[in-house]
Amino acid sequence: MGFLVAGSVIVLYIFLISKAVHVAKTAKNDLGSYTAIGIAGVFFFHMVENIGMTMGLMPITGIPLPFVSYGGSSLLTNLILIALLLNISGRRQKALFAN
Repeated sequence: MGFLVAGSVIVLYIFLISKAVHVAKTAKNDLGSYTAIGIAGVFFFHMVENIGMTMGLMPITGIPLPFVSYGGSSLLTNLILIALLLNISGRRQKALFAN
């Protein structure tokens, strides 16, 4: 069961990062785009670094796996980042086809 759970966690992180990139592409202005792509980068870096540490491919640091590792401040920070993404996504009105 460990392989299936680990694979599903990785798939969920890839889904989260791809949705953050989609929010960045459809943001209303450049600031929203840069913020969303930065949040996607934070999640991607934390995911790659933590999985790499676990596999022994990267040096061991104190970076937690978002929403999985134990830690109150990490969870609060990740929830704030998700709230920022939701706010950027809710305010988007970028026209795909300009007249």
